[in-house]
Amino acid sequence: MIGRDGIAILPAAPIKRRNGDVEYAYRQDSDFHFLTGFPEPEAVAVLSPQRPQGEYILFCRDRDPTRELWDGRRAGQDGAVKSYGADDAFPIGDIDEILPGLLESRSRVFYTMGLHPEFDQRVIGWVNGLRAQTKHGLHSPQEFVALDHLLHDMRLYKSRAELATMRRSAAIAVEAHRRGMLKTAPGVMEYEVAAEIVHEFHQNRAEIAYEPIVGGGANACVLHYRENAAPLRDGDLLLVDAGCEYECYASDITRTYPVNGRFSAPQRAVYEVVLDAQRAAIAACVPGNHWNDPHDAAVRAITSGLVGLGILKGKTAKLVKDGAYRDWFMHRTGHWLGIDVHDVGDYKVGDAWRVLEPGMVLTVEPGIYIAPGARAAPKEFRGIGVRIEDDVAITRAAPDVLTGALVSDPDAIERFMGSAAA
Repeated sequence: MIGRDGIAILPAAPIKRRNGDVEYAYRQDSDFHFLTGFPEPEAVAVLSPQRPQGEYILFCRDRDPTRELWDGRRAGQDGAVKSYGADDAFPIGDIDEILPGLLESRSRVFYTMGLHPEFDQRVIGWVNGLRAQTKHGLHSPQEFVALDHLLHDMRLYKSRAELATMRRSAAIAVEAHRRGMLKTAPGVMEYEVAAEIVHEFHQNRAEIAYEPIVGGGANACVLHYRENAAPLRDGDLLLVDAGCEYECYASDITRTYPVNGRFSAPQRAVYEVVLDAQRAAIAACVPGNHWNDPHDAAVRAITSGLVGLGILKGKTAKLVKDGAYRDWFMHRTGHWLGIDVHDVGDYKVGDAWRVLEPGMVLTVEPGIYIAPGARAAPKEFRGIGVRIEDDVAITRAAPDVLTGALVSDPDAIERFMGSAAA
């Protein structure tokens, strides 16, 4: 896609300072990881098609025994070639001398402007430096092309290796949720359940893909609840939304279950509507369907279920058309999943929803949220929030639910939690 007259430049993520002289744990830029797998900062990847000495060049830090004593081992230029597949590697300190020569005679530069503003200025400076020498016969690039547009479409289709990594990420998250369920009981704090989940992540060399949401009772009606600081009460539901990142690939799971291990009749009624909606949406995750088809299936099921609960009144088709469900189900049914938990990739191509194809991975996460003060709902449903989320890979056959090993059927949930209590 770059072509013989183009060159692509992609910098690694910079180190981020948390406070004082403390840094955040380093996380590589997602596009950089996708292309290189190289885990270090202070690096720049260059793709230069038809370069005789090698098309993939990596600028990276030198080996430095003193710095490695303090900060850990570096790959160096030899490691960049031997361990990370670069055709050629140079010290990052030499980039100002070497990269302009790579840019010379190329007409297009593929680069993502705006992501790293300081590095933007360096790239522009290299190009302008070449343009200033055109009177001496040098050729300089005449066009910048958005590299992320190409990369993000590529990232939408997962390879076998990527899918294998995502299965591992999903399996770790499944075990973490099981551990959280076993910890759940009246009087336990929300953060204690979160701690069990994160413990399981770290035991398996995984990190959080996002801050876990652990919301008991009415806290489950806050979509991005973050405090995780309330005690769990007997008779309430607990909504847990947590996923991990394994080798930079994310999982994303939500389960809702009773704190005391038994659904009340109103809780089960709402839960079963959401579960029916999720099953309908997953069934629509097949090649040839459009991105919005799973959402439409969930909306129809939830709207019909809300009518059955007495929360909405009228005919389902008209209520769907009028968007009456949005007071109770106010978010989309899913998102792309991959290196980022809300992964890249266009949801529309032109004005049309994207067609689902094998290799794509998405979440399916319908929900119903009935705030405590929702007077339009019967009293017995107020304060109930339910979301059920799984990760689904599109295949040529049936949808592949990567997180399907985690129970979601209400009877199975009660059995699982009952076995823990016993």
